[in-house]
Amino acid sequence: MCTQFLFSLLTLVPFADPTPEPLWANGAPGLVAGDKDRPNLTAYLPPKERANGCGVVVCPGGGYGFLADNHEGRDVCKWLNERGVAAFILRYRIVQKDRPGPLHPYPLMDAQRAIRYVRANAEKYGVDPKRVGIWGFSAGGHLASTAVTHFDSGKADSADPVEAFSSRPDFGILAYPVISFKEPTVHKGSRTNLIGPKPEQKLIDEYSNELKVTKDTPPCFLFHTAEDKGVPVENSRLFVAACQKHKVPVELVIFENGRHGVGLGMRDDKELGLKETDPVLSKWPVVLEAWMQKMGLFTSK
Repeated sequence: MCTQFLFSLLTLVPFADPTPEPLWANGAPGLVAGDKDRPNLTAYLPPKERANGCGVVVCPGGGYGFLADNHEGRDVCKWLNERGVAAFILRYRIVQKDRPGPLHPYPLMDAQRAIRYVRANAEKYGVDPKRVGIWGFSAGGHLASTAVTHFDSGKADSADPVEAFSSRPDFGILAYPVISFKEPTVHKGSRTNLIGPKPEQKLIDEYSNELKVTKDTPPCFLFHTAEDKGVPVENSRLFVAACQKHKVPVELVIFENGRHGVGLGMRDDKELGLKETDPVLSKWPVVLEAWMQKMGLFTSK
């Protein structure tokens, strides 16, 4: 069902990009291509007078082969900052010239580390460690859905203090996400880059996240369009059905029209076929905002 709100959206205000921070001080596990392969986190913080303590790790999409870090990264951080939320763009491992696939298990390791890192630096960022979520688009949505279904409570005996923190996100936001690595819903490019062109069934099952939902999966919000031909909407439906089966709070908003990769639906982008005056797509973030409000994520504590 398409949900529409007649609210106006705030204008996104440009601001300078902060300096990325490495997730591991001395490189990273499995690093093969030097700095080009080094995962990092870029923190975009709201003004202190507006900050409400919520924090979100943002995972741009790109099929695990590139990162769409403008309309699925910086624009998202601006939107979150305007609502008092601290935002962190995650540069996770992707396939590139000096970094061939398959990438498994490193993108998930990067996402888990990012959640831990934000919690470990909660005071520095002005974030409540109990309100740290993850938001992913497309393949970044697959990574986010992997993070909300694959996590641990931390390693108290680790020599690395960051590893002592839980990697479980407190909530997940999944925008036109890749969920299943099974036919016929799989996005083959994402699967090939992450687990190879001829993966074992065990790995396919491990990364088909509709199979990994449990009662401990955090609350999730999903957005998709019915005409998405890049990542079929069935991906989101599979995940929602799994959440409902395990009584995990979940909300799914499906819009009839809109191609894959629309981001927030607010950009005047000829390549994406978007206009700022789009009467429907520009409203899905308003539905998300209402959900975040309902979940108490904007409430300072």
